[in-house]
Parts: sequence; structure tokens; C-alpha cells
Amino acid sequence: MGIDELLGEARRKLDRLTPQEANRALAEGAVLIDIRSETQRATEGTVPGATFVPRNVLEWRLDPSSHGCDPNLALPDALIVVMCDQGYQSSLAAATLQELGLRRATDVIGGFQAWRAAGLPLEPPEREG
Repeated sequence: MGIDELLGEARRKLDRLTPQEANRALAEGAVLIDIRSETQRATEGTVPGATFVPRNVLEWRLDPSSHGCDPNLALPDALIVVMCDQGYQSSLAAATLQELGLRRATDVIGGFQAWRAAGLPLEPPEREG
């Protein structure tokens, strides 16, 4: 199986959200997880209310059975919305979270770039000096 097939299989499991739908879900109590790199977040800005979880520890922080879980995020019944830069990495991550029991996990179609293009709320990038 190649990456395109793997991505397609992951996305078939998800009820993916447009940026506008994700914004409404966040306002209604969904948990928005930003898995973009710290560099991307510092240079491009962030979504207000999103929680940063590095991609390399995502499963450990959100798996309710993990000793390293964050009890504020490891919520099996919550709508967990994962956001990456363009909506590829987040699809794979959300499908994995579903396998860990977070049955409502999904992602943002087009990721942060689509959110920004839609003119949705942003916190500005960090400024140096």
C-alpha cells in the first residue's frame, strides 16, 4: 500500500470538517489540536483556543489508557479536531486517534492554510526582538 492509499483509507473513517465547520465546533466545545511544528506556529500564527500537541507525542497525550495522557485532552466522547498545515498529516493522526478509542476524532480539510484562507480568527505570529 502506498501513501495515497493509506491516506484515502484514513479519510474514509473520518467525518472531516471544513475550516468553517471546525470553527463552529470549537465554539461549541470541540477540542482543536494543532500538530504543526513550533516553527510553523511561530512564523504563521495560531488559532485561538487550539491546543498545541507535538505530532511525535499526540497518541500518548490523547490515549486515555496511556500513562502520559493529558486528562484535559484524552476524552473518548469529545469531538477532537486535529489540524496540521495542509490537512494530510492530520488525517492520518485523526484516524489513529479513532483506533485508540477517540471515536469522534477528525481533522480540518485543508488544515491551517485553509483556515487562514477562509479568514477565520488567528493569533498573529511571534515577532522577534
